[in-house]
Amino acid sequence: MFSTPFVLSFSLLLSLPILFFFLSPHILPPRHSIPIPLDDELDDLALFHRAVSQASSSSNPNNPSKHFHLSSFKKPKLKIAFLFLTNSDLHFAPLWDRFFQGIATNLYNIYVHSDPAMNVTRPTTGVFQGRFIPAKRTYRASPTLISATRRLLATALLDDPANAYFAVLSQYCIPLRSFQFVYRALFVSPTFDLTSVESDPEASRLGVRLRYRSFIEILSDQPKLWKRYIARGRFAMKPEVQFDQFRVGSQFFTLTRQHALLVIQDRTLWGKFKLPCYRDDECYPEEHYFPTLLSMTDPDGCTKYTLTRVNWTGTVNGHPYTYHPPEISPELIYQLRLSNYSESYLFARKFTPDCLEPLMRIAKSALFKD
Repeated sequence: MFSTPFVLSFSLLLSLPILFFFLSPHILPPRHSIPIPLDDELDDLALFHRAVSQASSSSNPNNPSKHFHLSSFKKPKLKIAFLFLTNSDLHFAPLWDRFFQGIATNLYNIYVHSDPAMNVTRPTTGVFQGRFIPAKRTYRASPTLISATRRLLATALLDDPANAYFAVLSQYCIPLRSFQFVYRALFVSPTFDLTSVESDPEASRLGVRLRYRSFIEILSDQPKLWKRYIARGRFAMKPEVQFDQFRVGSQFFTLTRQHALLVIQDRTLWGKFKLPCYRDDECYPEEHYFPTLLSMTDPDGCTKYTLTRVNWTGTVNGHPYTYHPPEISPELIYQLRLSNYSESYLFARKFTPDCLEPLMRIAKSALFKD
């Protein structure tokens, strides 16, 4: 017969692996976590501080860093900042060159964040020449993608006070419309945003645009939302972000200057979303941080949909459907433009690099023909 001390000791020995299995996620760092280096964080904070300080010091009441007045949007000096987030070559640079061809440079700016660890060929001609900003490493399913986007926003805010809209894109995005159409849609048209037409039909009938909103997808009823919410730990997001405040959306969006400033000023939610996750397959911080932040701070200032068309049928490892050369046609472009929320999608992804040639062939006849 075993003595009581022996039984207790043996039971304790058996329980240790079980305890370690359940408690290790709370004791040890996640296996796949990639913490943001302190030096990168400090560099970003200094950049954000300069951008916010410059915007705050402006005394011009019509400056887009302060307000969005209808009168200020009639001034042609207001620009769209195109922000490209990439870890490979800009395969569609010739197509974007065609998109901007003949457009006055006082209507747009371009900024590129390219992962410095990747061997990315920088264009020596065209609109992307000289538009690469100081960049840091990025990793999929990590908050480094949030940092890179915030870095792009801050750089664009600091670089040009005329930047009034900020369109975040990837190297696999293509334009679906001409630049003139995009500019009119964002700055001029009172009917482009169909959700605004529905909420204030009288203003739209009179051709008046009462407010300029950010085009960012904000969803609250998606599958696996709970698993993503607890990806850092069951209570990790509390108390700042309750589950009913947690949102999901595309990482590619178009923000007003007001919201771009709000993003780089945030410290509270960033402190939560930069925490490492315990499961990579449930952790896509860049799809949650921006929609959650803007939903919590200014939901009425957002359309809750994106202007970048993505086909999520046939998803592979979290990547959307990818188009190949045989599929490229004017009919595909017309189909990709169709939207239930706006008069048209303006951009689309995801396309393989060898789609460039067939896209260039239909650029004049379909892509940029409005």
